[in-house]
Amino acid sequence: MKEIIDIVAAYEKALKEQKKTALATVVLVEGSAYRKAGARMLITEDGQLTGAISGGCLEGDALRKARMVIMQQEPLLVTYDTMDDDDAKLGVGLGCNGIIHILIEPINDKQTNPITLLKAAIASNGYSVLITAFSIEDRKRSQPGSCLYLGNDQIISNGLDGLPYKNELLEDAKNVLDNQSSAITSYRGYTVFVECVKPLISLVVLGAGNDAIPLIRIAAVLGWNTTIVDGRPNYATAERFPSVKKLLIAKPDKVLDSLEISEWTAFVLMTHNYNYEIAFLKELLPLHPSYIGILGPKKKLERLLDELGENGTVITERNLETIHGPVGLDIGSETSEEIALSIIAEIKAVFSKRNGRSLKYKTTVIHSV
Repeated sequence: MKEIIDIVAAYEKALKEQKKTALATVVLVEGSAYRKAGARMLITEDGQLTGAISGGCLEGDALRKARMVIMQQEPLLVTYDTMDDDDAKLGVGLGCNGIIHILIEPINDKQTNPITLLKAAIASNGYSVLITAFSIEDRKRSQPGSCLYLGNDQIISNGLDGLPYKNELLEDAKNVLDNQSSAITSYRGYTVFVECVKPLISLVVLGAGNDAIPLIRIAAVLGWNTTIVDGRPNYATAERFPSVKKLLIAKPDKVLDSLEISEWTAFVLMTHNYNYEIAFLKELLPLHPSYIGILGPKKKLERLLDELGENGTVITERNLETIHGPVGLDIGSETSEEIALSIIAEIKAVFSKRNGRSLKYKTTVIHSV
């Protein structure tokens, strides 16, 4: 989602500067590649790039082709076959072992366009779907491109009305939205990437001490929505946390009144104040958030849970699954910056349904559809 947000911001800037643009989207990957389907890059006519479609090896060639797309105002499907070890044939040093299909579309700001659909995805409060249609069988055939947004009970069409398989596409979009997983489908000579766009992670950090500063900084780099909560107004300040989206100065039993919690909300408790944290957990646990990280030793967590249980708070198996204490992955962290890195990595792994192990032990492909 952060890449989409950056691309829309770059497009708005280019529009003000009256620069023509094109959008490159990875629509299909066969084998291995640095980025999976859904990776995007905005290209301006003067060569400015926002986003990425590879590790840097395809961008130069894509820039040349994008300038042609901008000039001709026609979408272009480009295929890079890296199965051949002779990278010199491509003029790019890929180092991957797959086939990458990239659709490059001109952006016409006078009508509904791919950026319109990306804006709708950003505005969505939950999951949404973007559909991109293209023809691999006949590259000279019309490339429909980014043609549909579905989300928030809203449908935005970009040329979908003229397609003979409109109803089938809508049905697939609804299925992907229900399953929350992207898919590749085919219709009468066209391949369609039905992309499930996930919301941004919202990180709520209880505690505005010095160790919270690097945690918020790293989360901001990832584009997460961040909130700092503390009962001390001299700690929870914009000067100390310039990148935070929201600052809350509140007692523990009043914090949740000012928050919107979804399945993509993560809480990290690092107040160094036992009484504040136990009072907050009493309010939070019945809501069953997806992730609660608690800084400190395991004995502290056990004491918290025991005391809550003794005082009538029901602690469910679901609560125990989503509580992470001590918080973070085991990477040998010592400094506050290293601890912040381990916490952010664990949150990302949990929301991605990954185990946080080294990729060297992975026996399947890194990227799925």
